[in-house]
Amino acid sequence: MSGTGIRVRRAEPADVPGIVEVIHTAFAARPVLDPPSTQLQEDADSVGRAVAGAGALVALAPDDTIIGTILLADHGERLGLHRVSVLPSHQGEGAAVAMARAAEAEASARGHVGTELGARVELPPNVEFWRRLGYAVIDRAGPHLTMARELPVVLELATADDTRAAGARLAALLRAGDLVILTGDLGAGKTTFTQGLGEGLGVRGQVTSPTFILARTHPSLGDGPGLVHVDAYRLGGSDELDDLDLDTALGTSVAVVEWGEGMAEALAADRLEITLRRRRGSESVPVAADDDLADTDPRELVVTPVGPRWVGAGLAAAVHDGVVGRAN
Repeated sequence: MSGTGIRVRRAEPADVPGIVEVIHTAFAARPVLDPPSTQLQEDADSVGRAVAGAGALVALAPDDTIIGTILLADHGERLGLHRVSVLPSHQGEGAAVAMARAAEAEASARGHVGTELGARVELPPNVEFWRRLGYAVIDRAGPHLTMARELPVVLELATADDTRAAGARLAALLRAGDLVILTGDLGAGKTTFTQGLGEGLGVRGQVTSPTFILARTHPSLGDGPGLVHVDAYRLGGSDELDDLDLDTALGTSVAVVEWGEGMAEALAADRLEITLRRRRGSESVPVAADDDLADTDPRELVVTPVGPRWVGAGLAAAVHDGVVGRAN
């Protein structure tokens, strides 16, 4: 993985001296904190144990000099990111972002559902950096913050029934106020997936494409949330979406906005961004807007959680296997 010529790879035992130097140089340049941080206590022995254990990542400049590092730790469901360091002379070149994304890829490869790290409230630029990368504060102890990010969940869907069933499983996690932004080409299965959500939520009425009326409201048949199904394809922008008054609807319902990417994100800081893609080697055959999942191509479902609402919510289990009960 690279950015502006920067390459990230797993650390090797021979990298230990360079890793120690980067950690010490990076953290020595930071303001003095109270209580003081412990990063400067790292030495060849402690870093060597980390590299031999859960491992570490190093960012390399084009001349293969180590300019950044992350020590990894197994935190159970999540992969821990420790001692995130970039040499001051190379900050702003993309090394930290490249390492963070490489760490998330490593977490996914190891079967973790997310990543987490520690931050300090006295360093607001650092906290904001991680927020921009999708991390949310999930715990605080004095000045110490724990920030975490849930990884996207990917699922292969062989049939329309599989797509509908995935929606029904996800519905078990949804509650009033949740926003789902649904993206995919015509015929990719967006309405089929939303039909599954409606079945799982137990709402009134048949879920169909709302293309010509922009939004359909499906009240709950029980004590759960209703469903507001929006098609933003014909909207000119976020101002027209605001005219639908979805903020009010979110008080009692789940909102699903098809074609809402780049438009609906402002409705909620916590949301699910879902993409459906056809899996085929050739160009897709055009499908009418109301002919959802008319062909037999398999689909790929990608669910990207955004915000603290979804950290620890059991999203991966729900999408893959289903859950019992509804999240609090």
